[in-house]
Amino acid sequence: MTELGIGIGWRPEIAGAVEALPGVDWVEVVAENLCADHLPDSLARLRERGVTVVPHGVSLGLGGADRPDPARLAALGDKAVALGAPLVTEHIAFVRAGGPLTATPLLEAGHLLPVPRTRDALDVLCENVRIAQDALPVPLALENIAALVSWPGEEMTEGRFLAELVERTGVRLLIDVANLHTNHVNRGEDPARALSELPVEAIAYVHVAGGVERDGVWHDTHAHPVPPAVLDILADLASRVSPPGVLLERDDDFPPAEELAAELEVVRTAVGPRSTGAGRVGTAHRHGALPLVPSPRRAPLLIGAGARVSGGPMPGPTPVTDGPGPAPAPAPGPAPAPAPAPAQDPGPGAAPVTEAPAPASVSASVSVPSLGTAARQRLAVRQASLLSALVAGTPVPEGFDTRRIGIQSRALAAKRAGVVAKVAPELPEILGGGYRPAFLAYARSRPMTGGYRRDALDFVEHLLLAGRPEDPAARRELTEWWQDRSGSRPPGRATRLVRAARHALVRR
Repeated sequence: MTELGIGIGWRPEIAGAVEALPGVDWVEVVAENLCADHLPDSLARLRERGVTVVPHGVSLGLGGADRPDPARLAALGDKAVALGAPLVTEHIAFVRAGGPLTATPLLEAGHLLPVPRTRDALDVLCENVRIAQDALPVPLALENIAALVSWPGEEMTEGRFLAELVERTGVRLLIDVANLHTNHVNRGEDPARALSELPVEAIAYVHVAGGVERDGVWHDTHAHPVPPAVLDILADLASRVSPPGVLLERDDDFPPAEELAAELEVVRTAVGPRSTGAGRVGTAHRHGALPLVPSPRRAPLLIGAGARVSGGPMPGPTPVTDGPGPAPAPAPGPAPAPAPAPAQDPGPGAAPVTEAPAPASVSASVSVPSLGTAARQRLAVRQASLLSALVAGTPVPEGFDTRRIGIQSRALAAKRAGVVAKVAPELPEILGGGYRPAFLAYARSRPMTGGYRRDALDFVEHLLLAGRPEDPAARRELTEWWQDRSGSRPPGRATRLVRAARHALVRR
Protein backbone atom coordinates (compact mmCIF):
# COMPACT_ATOMS: atom_id res chain seq x y z
CA MET A 1 0.00 0.00 0.00
CA THR A 2 1.44 3.37 -1.00
CA GLU A 3 1.62 5.75 1.96
CA LEU A 4 0.72 9.26 0.84
CA GLY A 5 0.42 11.23 4.08
CA ILE A 6 -1.40 14.54 4.42
CA GLY A 7 -2.18 16.43 1.23
CA ILE A 8 -4.18 19.22 -0.33
CA GLY A 9 -5.98 19.71 -3.63
CA TRP A 10 -3.78 21.70 -6.01
CA ARG A 11 -5.63 24.51 -7.79
CA PRO A 12 -4.10 27.28 -9.96
CA GLU A 13 -5.58 29.95 -7.68
CA ILE A 14 -3.59 28.69 -4.69
CA ALA A 15 -0.58 27.16 -6.47
CA GLY A 16 1.92 29.44 -4.73
CA ALA A 17 0.37 28.86 -1.32
CA VAL A 18 0.40 25.08 -1.81
CA GLU A 19 4.09 25.12 -2.69
CA ALA A 20 4.85 27.08 0.49
CA LEU A 21 2.62 25.16 2.91
CA PRO A 22 4.53 23.17 5.53
CA GLY A 23 3.83 19.47 5.96
CA VAL A 24 2.23 18.83 2.56
CA ASP A 25 3.24 15.32 1.50
CA TRP A 26 1.22 15.12 -1.71
CA VAL A 27 -1.29 16.94 -3.88
CA GLU A 28 -4.23 15.97 -6.06
CA VAL A 29 -5.10 17.74 -9.30
CA VAL A 30 -8.27 17.68 -11.42
CA ALA A 31 -7.18 15.63 -14.43
CA GLU A 32 -9.43 17.40 -16.95
CA ASN A 33 -7.75 20.73 -16.18
CA LEU A 34 -4.33 19.49 -17.28
CA CYS A 35 -2.55 18.87 -20.58
CA ALA A 36 -0.24 15.87 -20.31
CA ASP A 37 2.41 17.54 -22.48
CA HIS A 38 2.29 20.93 -20.78
CA LEU A 39 2.17 20.65 -16.99
CA PRO A 40 1.94 23.85 -14.92
CA ASP A 41 5.31 25.04 -13.61
CA SER A 42 4.06 24.77 -10.03
CA LEU A 43 3.31 21.06 -10.41
CA ALA A 44 6.68 20.51 -12.06
CA ARG A 45 8.42 22.13 -9.09
CA LEU A 46 6.45 20.03 -6.62
CA ARG A 47 7.38 16.85 -8.46
CA GLU A 48 11.04 17.87 -8.49
CA ARG A 49 10.81 18.11 -4.69
CA GLY A 50 9.48 14.56 -4.53
CA VAL A 51 5.88 15.52 -3.81
CA THR A 52 3.47 12.93 -5.18
CA VAL A 53 0.84 14.27 -7.61
CA VAL A 54 -2.34 12.24 -8.15
CA PRO A 55 -4.70 12.99 -11.09
CA HIS A 56 -8.36 13.03 -10.06
CA GLY A 57 -10.81 12.52 -12.94
CA VAL A 58 -14.33 13.90 -13.00
CA SER A 59 -15.71 13.11 -16.46
CA LEU A 60 -15.45 9.36 -17.12
CA GLY A 61 -18.94 8.63 -15.79
CA LEU A 62 -18.11 5.03 -14.88
CA GLY A 63 -21.54 4.67 -13.27
CA GLY A 64 -23.28 5.57 -16.52
CA ALA A 65 -25.00 3.08 -18.81
CA ASP A 66 -22.46 3.44 -21.62
CA ARG A 67 -19.06 1.80 -21.69
CA PRO A 68 -16.19 4.17 -20.85
CA ASP A 69 -14.98 6.39 -23.67
CA PRO A 70 -11.56 5.07 -24.83
CA ALA A 71 -10.34 8.60 -25.59
CA ARG A 72 -11.12 9.79 -22.06
CA LEU A 73 -9.41 6.74 -20.59
CA ALA A 74 -6.34 7.30 -22.76
CA ALA A 75 -6.17 10.97 -21.74
CA LEU A 76 -6.41 10.07 -18.05
CA GLY A 77 -3.70 7.46 -18.44
CA ASP A 78 -1.41 9.90 -20.27
CA LYS A 79 -1.72 12.36 -17.39
CA ALA A 80 -0.92 9.67 -14.84
CA VAL A 81 2.24 8.82 -16.76
CA ALA A 82 3.22 12.48 -17.19
CA LEU A 83 2.82 13.06 -13.45
CA GLY A 84 4.52 9.82 -12.40
CA ALA A 85 1.42 9.10 -10.35
CA PRO A 86 1.07 5.91 -8.27
CA LEU A 87 -2.65 5.73 -9.05
CA VAL A 88 -5.55 7.63 -10.60
CA THR A 89 -8.95 8.30 -9.09
CA GLU A 90 -12.47 8.82 -10.39
CA HIS A 91 -16.05 8.72 -9.11
CA ILE A 92 -18.91 6.27 -8.75
CA ALA A 93 -21.30 8.51 -10.67
CA PHE A 94 -22.94 9.18 -13.99
CA VAL A 95 -22.41 12.52 -15.73
CA ARG A 96 -24.31 12.09 -19.00
CA ALA A 97 -27.29 10.09 -20.23
CA GLY A 98 -29.31 9.45 -23.35
CA GLY A 99 -27.85 8.68 -26.75
CA PRO A 100 -28.06 5.42 -28.73
CA LEU A 101 -29.10 3.20 -25.80
CA THR A 102 -32.30 5.21 -25.38
CA ALA A 103 -32.65 6.70 -28.89
CA THR A 104 -32.80 10.15 -27.29
CA PRO A 105 -30.46 13.15 -27.42
CA LEU A 106 -27.35 12.86 -25.30
CA LEU A 107 -27.56 15.14 -22.25
CA GLU A 108 -24.67 16.36 -20.10
CA ALA A 109 -25.10 17.02 -16.39
CA GLY A 110 -21.87 18.93 -15.78
CA HIS A 111 -22.08 17.30 -12.36
CA LEU A 112 -21.57 14.00 -10.56
CA LEU A 113 -24.95 12.28 -10.16
CA PRO A 114 -25.68 9.23 -8.00
CA VAL A 115 -25.91 5.70 -9.34
CA PRO A 116 -28.92 3.65 -8.20
CA ARG A 117 -27.77 0.98 -5.77
CA THR A 118 -29.33 -1.86 -7.72
CA ARG A 119 -28.01 -5.09 -9.21
CA ASP A 120 -28.33 -3.73 -12.74
CA ALA A 121 -26.31 -0.64 -11.86
CA LEU A 122 -23.70 -2.69 -10.01
CA ASP A 123 -23.31 -5.10 -12.93
CA VAL A 124 -22.78 -2.19 -15.35
CA LEU A 125 -20.42 -0.40 -12.98
CA CYS A 126 -18.30 -3.52 -12.45
CA GLU A 127 -17.82 -4.06 -16.17
CA ASN A 128 -17.03 -0.38 -16.71
CA VAL A 129 -14.47 -0.52 -13.92
CA ARG A 130 -12.80 -3.56 -15.48
CA ILE A 131 -12.63 -1.81 -18.84
CA ALA A 132 -11.01 1.18 -17.15
CA GLN A 133 -8.58 -0.99 -15.19
CA ASP A 134 -7.47 -2.69 -18.39
CA ALA A 135 -6.89 0.64 -20.14
CA LEU A 136 -5.11 2.57 -17.38
CA PRO A 137 -1.35 2.26 -16.77
CA VAL A 138 -1.71 2.58 -12.98
CA PRO A 139 -4.25 1.32 -10.40
CA LEU A 140 -7.65 2.96 -10.11
CA ALA A 141 -9.49 4.12 -6.98
CA LEU A 142 -13.12 5.24 -6.97
CA GLU A 143 -14.80 7.89 -4.83
CA ASN A 144 -18.23 7.80 -3.19
CA ILE A 145 -20.15 10.95 -4.10
CA ALA A 146 -22.45 13.40 -2.31
CA ALA A 147 -26.08 13.31 -3.37
CA LEU A 148 -29.25 15.27 -2.83
CA VAL A 149 -31.73 12.83 -4.32
CA SER A 150 -32.34 9.14 -3.65
CA TRP A 151 -33.31 6.56 -6.25
CA PRO A 152 -36.54 4.65 -5.60
CA GLY A 153 -36.24 0.89 -5.31
CA GLU A 154 -32.62 0.70 -4.19
CA GLU A 155 -31.48 -2.78 -3.18
CA MET A 156 -28.31 -2.08 -1.17
CA THR A 157 -26.86 0.35 1.31
CA GLU A 158 -23.93 2.47 0.16
CA GLY A 159 -21.49 0.43 2.26
CA ARG A 160 -22.69 -2.89 0.85
CA PHE A 161 -22.71 -1.53 -2.70
CA LEU A 162 -19.08 -0.42 -2.35
CA ALA A 163 -18.08 -3.66 -0.66
CA GLU A 164 -19.47 -5.75 -3.51
CA LEU A 165 -17.81 -3.48 -6.05
CA VAL A 166 -14.44 -4.13 -4.38
CA GLU A 167 -15.08 -7.87 -4.12
CA ARG A 168 -15.93 -8.18 -7.80
CA THR A 169 -13.26 -5.93 -9.29
CA GLY A 170 -10.45 -5.45 -6.77
CA VAL A 171 -10.73 -1.69 -7.29
CA ARG A 172 -9.56 0.57 -4.48
CA LEU A 173 -11.71 3.17 -2.75
CA LEU A 174 -11.34 6.89 -2.27
CA ILE A 175 -13.61 7.58 0.69
CA ASP A 176 -14.87 11.15 0.97
CA VAL A 177 -16.00 11.62 4.58
CA ALA A 178 -17.58 14.97 3.68
CA ASN A 179 -19.78 13.12 1.20
CA LEU A 180 -20.79 10.65 3.90
CA HIS A 181 -21.88 13.65 6.00
CA THR A 182 -23.74 15.15 3.03
CA ASN A 183 -25.65 11.92 2.50
CA HIS A 184 -26.42 11.76 6.21
CA VAL A 185 -28.05 15.23 6.17
CA ASN A 186 -29.71 14.94 2.76
CA ARG A 187 -30.70 11.28 2.65
CA GLY A 188 -30.71 10.15 6.28
CA GLU A 189 -27.88 7.65 5.80
CA ASP A 190 -25.72 6.68 8.78
CA PRO A 191 -21.99 7.36 8.21
CA ALA A 192 -20.99 4.92 10.96
CA ARG A 193 -22.97 2.13 9.29
CA ALA A 194 -21.39 2.89 5.94
CA LEU A 195 -17.91 2.72 7.47
CA SER A 196 -18.75 -0.54 9.26
CA GLU A 197 -19.83 -2.15 5.97
CA LEU A 198 -16.86 -0.92 3.93
CA PRO A 199 -13.78 -3.04 3.27
CA VAL A 200 -11.61 -0.39 4.93
CA GLU A 201 -8.45 -2.22 3.88
CA ALA A 202 -9.34 -1.22 0.29
CA ILE A 203 -9.08 2.51 1.03
CA ALA A 204 -6.40 4.22 -1.09
CA TYR A 205 -6.96 7.61 0.52
CA VAL A 206 -9.55 9.92 2.04
CA HIS A 207 -11.10 13.27 1.06
CA VAL A 208 -12.10 15.94 3.56
CA ALA A 209 -13.99 19.12 2.61
CA GLY A 210 -16.35 21.77 3.91
CA GLY A 211 -19.85 22.80 3.01
CA VAL A 212 -22.87 24.68 4.27
CA GLU A 213 -26.43 23.82 5.26
CA ARG A 214 -29.32 25.86 3.86
CA ASP A 215 -33.00 25.07 4.44
CA GLY A 216 -32.22 21.59 5.68
CA VAL A 217 -30.06 20.72 2.66
CA TRP A 218 -26.31 20.25 2.93
CA HIS A 219 -24.35 21.74 0.02
CA ASP A 220 -20.91 20.17 -0.38
CA THR A 221 -19.37 23.42 -1.62
CA HIS A 222 -15.65 22.79 -1.05
CA ALA A 223 -15.66 26.52 -0.26
CA HIS A 224 -16.06 26.49 3.52
CA PRO A 225 -13.97 25.24 6.46
CA VAL A 226 -14.32 21.58 7.36
CA PRO A 227 -17.11 21.33 9.96
CA PRO A 228 -16.79 19.35 13.21
CA ALA A 229 -19.28 16.72 12.01
CA VAL A 230 -17.02 15.84 9.06
CA LEU A 231 -13.97 15.72 11.31
CA ASP A 232 -15.85 13.34 13.61
CA ILE A 233 -16.46 10.96 10.68
CA LEU A 234 -12.78 11.21 9.76
CA ALA A 235 -11.80 10.34 13.32
CA ASP A 236 -14.21 7.38 13.26
CA LEU A 237 -12.64 6.12 10.05
CA ALA A 238 -9.12 6.59 11.48
CA SER A 239 -10.13 4.52 14.51
CA ARG A 240 -10.94 1.61 12.19
CA VAL A 241 -7.93 1.83 9.85
CA SER A 242 -4.91 4.06 9.31
CA PRO A 243 -5.74 5.70 5.97
CA PRO A 244 -2.74 5.75 3.60
CA GLY A 245 -3.53 9.36 2.72
CA VAL A 246 -5.86 12.19 3.70
CA LEU A 247 -6.46 15.17 1.42
CA LEU A 248 -8.12 18.53 2.06
CA GLU A 249 -10.23 19.80 -0.85
CA ARG A 250 -10.83 23.52 -1.40
CA ASP A 251 -12.23 24.72 -4.73
CA ASP A 252 -13.58 28.23 -4.15
CA ASP A 253 -13.46 31.21 -1.79
CA PHE A 254 -9.83 30.39 -1.10
CA PRO A 255 -8.63 31.62 2.30
CA PRO A 256 -5.18 33.02 3.08
CA ALA A 257 -2.31 30.53 3.22
CA GLU A 258 -2.20 30.61 7.01
CA GLU A 259 -5.84 29.52 7.20
CA LEU A 260 -5.16 26.65 4.82
CA ALA A 261 -2.21 25.62 6.98
CA ALA A 262 -4.38 25.74 10.11
CA GLU A 263 -7.06 23.64 8.46
CA LEU A 264 -4.49 21.05 7.41
CA GLU A 265 -3.35 20.88 11.02
CA VAL A 266 -6.93 20.30 12.17
CA VAL A 267 -7.21 17.43 9.68
CA ARG A 268 -3.89 16.01 10.85
CA THR A 269 -5.10 16.09 14.46
CA ALA A 270 -8.36 14.33 13.58
CA VAL A 271 -6.45 11.53 11.87
CA GLY A 272 -4.16 11.08 14.87
CA PRO A 273 -0.51 10.00 14.99
CA ARG A 274 0.79 8.67 11.72
CA SER A 275 3.98 8.50 9.71
CA THR A 276 3.26 11.22 7.15
CA GLY A 277 5.14 10.87 3.91
CA ALA A 278 6.97 7.75 5.03
CA GLY A 279 6.20 5.96 1.81
CA ARG A 280 6.61 8.88 -0.55
CA VAL A 281 6.89 7.55 -4.06
CA GLY A 282 9.08 8.48 -6.96
CA THR A 283 8.23 9.04 -10.60
CA ALA A 284 8.02 5.48 -11.91
CA HIS A 285 5.21 3.14 -10.90
CA ARG A 286 3.93 -0.11 -12.22
CA HIS A 287 0.29 -1.03 -12.73
CA GLY A 288 0.45 -3.38 -9.76
CA ALA A 289 2.02 -0.96 -7.28
CA LEU A 290 -1.07 -1.21 -5.07
CA PRO A 291 -1.64 -4.91 -4.28
CA LEU A 292 -4.97 -6.65 -4.45
CA VAL A 293 -7.07 -6.05 -1.35
CA PRO A 294 -7.57 -9.23 0.65
CA SER A 295 -11.27 -9.95 0.92
CA PRO A 296 -12.99 -12.19 3.47
CA ARG A 297 -14.82 -13.85 0.60
CA ARG A 298 -13.95 -13.53 -3.06
CA ALA A 299 -17.15 -13.64 -5.10
CA PRO A 300 -16.94 -15.17 -8.58
CA LEU A 301 -16.37 -12.49 -11.16
CA LEU A 302 -19.72 -12.93 -12.89
CA ILE A 303 -21.59 -10.03 -14.46
CA GLY A 304 -25.31 -9.90 -15.09
CA ALA A 305 -26.35 -12.16 -12.23
CA GLY A 306 -28.88 -10.65 -10.49
CA ALA A 307 -24.21 5.64 -10.96
CA ARG A 308 -14.50 22.07 -11.25
CA VAL A 309 -13.32 24.09 -13.41
CA SER A 310 -10.29 25.97 -12.21
CA GLY A 311 -9.08 27.84 -15.22
CA GLY A 312 -7.00 25.24 -17.02
CA PRO A 313 -7.62 23.65 -20.42
CA MET A 314 -10.62 21.38 -20.58
CA PRO A 315 -10.27 18.69 -23.23
CA GLY A 316 -13.27 16.62 -24.17
CA PRO A 317 -16.86 17.70 -24.56
CA THR A 318 -17.91 18.20 -20.96
CA PRO A 319 -15.61 18.31 -17.98
CA VAL A 320 -17.78 18.14 -14.90
CA THR A 321 -16.99 19.64 -11.55
CA ASP A 322 -16.26 17.72 -8.40
CA GLY A 323 -18.87 19.07 -6.02
CA PRO A 324 -22.37 20.46 -6.31
CA GLY A 325 -21.24 24.08 -6.58
CA PRO A 326 -23.38 27.01 -5.50
CA ALA A 327 -26.61 26.70 -3.59
CA PRO A 328 -29.73 26.68 -5.76
CA ALA A 329 -31.12 29.90 -7.08
CA PRO A 330 -34.27 30.96 -5.21
CA ALA A 331 -36.34 31.38 -8.36
CA PRO A 332 -38.79 28.52 -8.91
CA GLY A 333 -38.16 26.12 -11.73
CA PRO A 334 -40.07 26.13 -15.01
CA ALA A 335 -43.43 24.53 -15.51
CA PRO A 336 -42.95 20.90 -16.49
CA ALA A 337 -42.83 20.17 -20.19
CA PRO A 338 -45.23 17.60 -21.64
CA ALA A 339 -44.37 14.12 -20.47
CA PRO A 340 -42.09 12.23 -22.87
CA ALA A 341 -43.27 8.98 -24.35
CA PRO A 342 -41.91 6.03 -22.37
CA ALA A 343 -38.59 4.92 -23.78
CA GLN A 344 -38.80 1.48 -25.32
CA ASP A 345 -36.25 -1.21 -24.61
CA PRO A 346 -34.77 -1.88 -28.05
CA GLY A 347 -33.67 -5.31 -26.91
CA PRO A 348 -30.29 -6.92 -27.30
CA GLY A 349 -28.33 -6.50 -30.45
CA ALA A 350 -25.11 -4.67 -29.71
CA ALA A 351 -22.04 -6.79 -30.13
CA PRO A 352 -20.55 -7.86 -26.80
CA VAL A 353 -17.24 -6.37 -25.78
CA THR A 354 -14.36 -8.81 -25.93
CA GLU A 355 -12.82 -8.90 -22.49
CA ALA A 356 -9.17 -7.89 -22.43
CA PRO A 357 -6.69 -9.76 -20.22
CA ALA A 358 -7.42 -9.24 -16.54
CA PRO A 359 -5.64 -6.28 -14.92
CA ALA A 360 -3.18 -6.75 -12.08
CA SER A 361 -5.90 -6.08 -9.51
CA VAL A 362 -8.12 -8.96 -10.72
CA SER A 363 -7.22 -12.61 -10.65
CA ALA A 364 -6.09 -13.49 -14.17
CA SER A 365 -7.27 -17.07 -13.71
CA VAL A 366 -10.92 -16.06 -13.51
CA SER A 367 -12.93 -15.77 -16.73
CA VAL A 368 -14.83 -12.48 -16.94
CA PRO A 369 -17.81 -12.64 -19.32
CA SER A 370 -19.01 -9.50 -21.02
CA LEU A 371 -22.24 -7.87 -19.90
CA GLY A 372 -25.05 -7.86 -22.46
CA THR A 373 -27.05 -4.81 -23.44
CA ALA A 374 -30.25 -5.45 -21.47
CA ALA A 375 -28.94 -4.23 -18.10
CA ARG A 376 -27.31 -1.25 -19.76
CA GLN A 377 -30.53 -0.33 -21.55
CA ARG A 378 -32.61 -0.56 -18.38
CA LEU A 379 -30.12 1.63 -16.54
CA ALA A 380 -29.90 4.03 -19.50
CA VAL A 381 -33.66 4.61 -19.51
CA ARG A 382 -33.72 5.37 -15.79
CA GLN A 383 -30.72 7.70 -15.89
CA ALA A 384 -31.93 9.55 -18.99
CA SER A 385 -35.35 10.13 -17.41
CA LEU A 386 -33.79 11.55 -14.24
CA LEU A 387 -31.28 13.75 -16.05
CA SER A 388 -33.95 15.06 -18.43
CA ALA A 389 -36.08 16.08 -15.44
CA LEU A 390 -33.08 17.83 -13.90
CA VAL A 391 -31.83 19.75 -16.93
CA ALA A 392 -34.63 19.82 -19.52
CA GLY A 393 -37.74 20.43 -17.42
CA THR A 394 -39.44 17.13 -18.26
CA PRO A 395 -41.69 15.46 -15.64
CA VAL A 396 -40.07 13.96 -12.56
CA PRO A 397 -39.86 10.15 -12.83
CA GLU A 398 -42.15 8.20 -10.55
CA GLY A 399 -40.82 7.56 -7.07
CA PHE A 400 -38.51 10.59 -6.80
CA ASP A 401 -39.02 13.42 -4.33
CA THR A 402 -40.34 16.23 -6.54
CA ARG A 403 -39.16 18.95 -4.15
CA ARG A 404 -35.64 17.54 -4.03
CA ILE A 405 -35.53 17.23 -7.81
CA GLY A 406 -36.49 20.92 -8.05
CA ILE A 407 -33.74 21.92 -5.62
CA GLN A 408 -31.18 19.83 -7.51
CA SER A 409 -32.34 21.23 -10.85
CA ARG A 410 -31.93 24.83 -9.72
CA ALA A 411 -28.58 24.01 -8.15
CA LEU A 412 -27.35 22.52 -11.44
CA ALA A 413 -28.49 25.58 -13.40
CA ALA A 414 -26.82 27.90 -10.89
CA LYS A 415 -23.63 25.88 -11.02
CA ARG A 416 -23.73 25.86 -14.81
CA ALA A 417 -24.05 29.66 -14.82
CA GLY A 418 -21.06 29.92 -12.51
CA VAL A 419 -18.85 27.63 -14.56
CA VAL A 420 -19.73 29.39 -17.83
CA ALA A 421 -18.82 32.68 -16.14
CA LYS A 422 -15.38 31.20 -15.37
CA VAL A 423 -14.94 29.74 -18.84
CA ALA A 424 -16.10 32.99 -20.52
CA PRO A 425 -15.50 35.80 -17.98
CA GLU A 426 -16.25 38.43 -20.63
CA LEU A 427 -19.96 37.57 -20.54
CA PRO A 428 -20.64 38.82 -17.00
CA GLU A 429 -18.59 41.89 -17.85
CA ILE A 430 -20.68 42.66 -20.95
CA LEU A 431 -24.06 41.80 -19.44
CA GLY A 432 -23.40 43.09 -15.94
CA GLY A 433 -26.10 42.24 -13.41
CA GLY A 434 -28.27 40.81 -16.18
CA TYR A 435 -25.94 37.89 -16.83
CA ARG A 436 -27.15 35.50 -14.17
CA PRO A 437 -30.94 35.87 -14.64
CA ALA A 438 -30.51 35.72 -18.41
CA PHE A 439 -28.44 32.55 -18.20
CA LEU A 440 -30.82 30.85 -15.77
CA ALA A 441 -33.76 31.63 -18.05
CA TYR A 442 -31.82 30.17 -20.99
CA ALA A 443 -30.83 27.06 -19.02
CA ARG A 444 -34.42 26.17 -18.13
CA SER A 445 -35.17 25.03 -21.64
CA ARG A 446 -31.71 24.47 -23.11
CA PRO A 447 -29.84 21.52 -21.57
CA MET A 448 -26.10 21.35 -22.04
CA THR A 449 -25.06 18.94 -24.78
CA GLY A 450 -21.56 19.96 -25.78
CA GLY A 451 -19.52 21.21 -22.83
CA TYR A 452 -19.22 24.54 -21.07
CA ARG A 453 -17.42 26.40 -23.86
CA ARG A 454 -20.08 25.32 -26.35
CA ASP A 455 -22.68 26.27 -23.75
CA ALA A 456 -21.28 29.80 -23.57
CA LEU A 457 -21.51 30.17 -27.35
CA ASP A 458 -25.03 28.77 -27.46
CA PHE A 459 -26.13 31.12 -24.68
CA VAL A 460 -24.83 34.18 -26.54
CA GLU A 461 -26.38 32.98 -29.79
CA HIS A 462 -29.70 32.55 -27.95
CA LEU A 463 -29.54 36.15 -26.69
CA LEU A 464 -28.60 37.63 -30.05
CA LEU A 465 -31.34 35.81 -31.93
CA ALA A 466 -33.82 37.21 -29.40
CA GLY A 467 -32.52 40.74 -30.02
CA ARG A 468 -30.89 41.00 -26.61
CA PRO A 469 -29.48 42.72 -24.75
CA GLU A 470 -31.51 45.83 -25.47
CA ASP A 471 -28.51 48.14 -25.16
CA PRO A 472 -27.10 48.44 -28.72
CA ALA A 473 -23.50 48.84 -27.50
CA ALA A 474 -23.70 45.70 -25.35
CA ARG A 475 -25.38 43.77 -28.16
CA ARG A 476 -22.63 44.82 -30.59
CA GLU A 477 -19.94 43.77 -28.11
CA LEU A 478 -21.65 40.44 -27.57
CA THR A 479 -21.90 39.89 -31.34
CA GLU A 480 -18.19 40.55 -31.74
CA TRP A 481 -17.42 38.14 -28.88
CA TRP A 482 -19.53 35.42 -30.53
CA GLN A 483 -18.00 35.97 -33.98
CA ASP A 484 -14.45 35.90 -32.61
CA ARG A 485 -15.02 32.51 -31.00
CA SER A 486 -17.38 30.79 -33.41
CA GLY A 487 -15.45 31.62 -36.55
CA SER A 488 -18.58 32.40 -38.54
CA ARG A 489 -21.47 34.78 -38.85
CA PRO A 490 -24.62 34.30 -36.75
CA PRO A 491 -26.70 31.44 -38.20
CA GLY A 492 -29.24 31.98 -40.94
CA ARG A 493 -32.92 31.06 -40.95
CA ALA A 494 -32.45 27.41 -41.98
CA THR A 495 -29.90 26.78 -39.24
CA ARG A 496 -32.12 28.45 -36.66
CA LEU A 497 -35.04 26.20 -37.65
CA VAL A 498 -32.90 23.06 -37.35
CA ARG A 499 -31.67 24.10 -33.92
CA ALA A 500 -35.19 24.95 -32.77
CA ALA A 501 -36.31 21.46 -33.85
CA ARG A 502 -33.41 19.91 -32.00
CA HIS A 503 -34.28 21.72 -28.77
CA ALA A 504 -37.93 20.72 -29.18
CA LEU A 505 -36.85 17.09 -29.54
CA VAL A 506 -34.82 17.29 -26.32
CA ARG A 507 -37.90 18.53 -24.45
CA ARG A 508 -40.27 15.87 -25.83
